[in-house]
Amino acid sequence: MNFLVPLQDQILKCRDCGKEFVWTSSEQEFYKKKGFDNAPVRCPDCRRARRQQKMGERKMYKIICAQCGKEDQVPFEPQGNRPVLCRDCFQKLR
Repeated sequence: MNFLVPLQDQILKCRDCGKEFVWTSSEQEFYKKKGFDNAPVRCPDCRRARRQQKMGERKMYKIICAQCGKEDQVPFEPQGNRPVLCRDCFQKLR
């Protein structure tokens, strides 16, 4: 990958499902900072599925987000003494 040219969104094809996906310039910047030389070969959905498969079956618990009210799942059992956020709201806080 040549980082001397300005980064632009790229359309890539997933190795597993064949679906086209966008590899954004911000994702490319992240790859560059992490020292990765190659573009992803799987779409985000297939990457997520592969990661979950490697981790084994995790028990997921249904929650209602304390911030937006959306239903989601988390990999831990909520204790009820702290608010629990959906994935989107949690990412916004990071």
